[in-house]
Amino acid sequence: MNKILLGCVADDFTGATDLASTLVKAGMRTVQLLGVPRPDMAVPDADCVIVALKSRSNPAPEAVAASLAALDWLRRAGAQQFYFKYCSTFDSTDKGNIGPVADALCDALGTDFTVFNPAFPTNKRTVYQGYLFVGDVLLSESSMRHHPLTPMTDASLVRVLGRQTPRKVGLVPHATVAKGAEAIRAAIAQLKRDGCGHAVLDAIGDADLLVLGEACADMRLVTGGSGMAMGLPANFVRQGLLTPGQAIRLPAVSGHAAVLAGSCSAATQGQVALMKQTHDAWEIDPVAIADGRDVAGEALAWAAPKLGDRPILIYSTGSPEQVSAVQSRLGREHAGALVEETLSKIAKGLVTRGVRRLVVAGGETSGAIVGALGVEGLQIGAEIDPGVPWTASLDEPRLALALKSGNFGTPDFFTKAFAKYG
Repeated sequence: MNKILLGCVADDFTGATDLASTLVKAGMRTVQLLGVPRPDMAVPDADCVIVALKSRSNPAPEAVAASLAALDWLRRAGAQQFYFKYCSTFDSTDKGNIGPVADALCDALGTDFTVFNPAFPTNKRTVYQGYLFVGDVLLSESSMRHHPLTPMTDASLVRVLGRQTPRKVGLVPHATVAKGAEAIRAAIAQLKRDGCGHAVLDAIGDADLLVLGEACADMRLVTGGSGMAMGLPANFVRQGLLTPGQAIRLPAVSGHAAVLAGSCSAATQGQVALMKQTHDAWEIDPVAIADGRDVAGEALAWAAPKLGDRPILIYSTGSPEQVSAVQSRLGREHAGALVEETLSKIAKGLVTRGVRRLVVAGGETSGAIVGALGVEGLQIGAEIDPGVPWTASLDEPRLALALKSGNFGTPDFFTKAFAKYG
């Protein structure tokens, strides 16, 4: 493998493909590795390598350890700059994991300062005066306030991050961002003199993200959602290290098609509801799993005669009220683990039965499924919807995979995805 320009650590699998899609559009040949790679793993030549972890909801010490192991692999691979990717809704609790992981990466890289920006304006995530908006409402007033693992009840990123780290957190407001890269660099220098170790950056449009990327050209570590990475590839182009306009095309993959949906986000609920109107669908009941029924076996028996080019849907998506009722009965973590394990068994069974094209909804679900399938790496292809590309596994059997964050995609995402592979 050639020396990589940008080495990324992502805290979930769908977020990693979201980031990869952004970088591919900017002309970077990008490979996504699932979990900390083996030291001897063969990786295709790439300008960017993303190590995707399943660490967003883990205990903070586990997330830190996995992130440091990923960083160590990327440093050994020769990465010149590093990026820590988290969700555009800053999914986390007062104990982390965003702050603790960022602190640990800073320490390992010998830097005393980094920046934070989850903005993704294309998907209606913006940051203004340090407050994160989802569409026209504050994060704390969006559906994220009901998230089963990381309910977001405070929209102030300065406050949220400040509860996760002992480092002082500052802000670069939009009035400064609008003045350009030099003004941003000057503001960061002043925050450093004021004793800040972290800074939240405002961004309300793609133009802001591009100028923020330019301002961070010399930073050892940058953190953010996929949008914050938008302006980084141009820095390598200006340095003569990256050739713009490189075409990315995935290898042909044929086989049966299926959708597995484990997310309970509002977007995924709508996508499931729409697909159920025109396609065969099977709903997973977490209580039945807990009662000892072979739900995976039942789902596979239902699916077998229906497999073909026309995708089937297997889902566990529910409303906040339904999720709350199940969690009250089974426990939050236990309920989630039961569903993930069952969907993973179903995914393995589907692949055994000839499914080669698979759309998966939900970050935790995607992580569990690709782990169960033994997929170690992905080549990143064209975007289906903002933040969601098609990918092809580096392993055999070759699989076409679209790993979708629960909150992303248009209502018809599941059905239109299969017309866009390539």
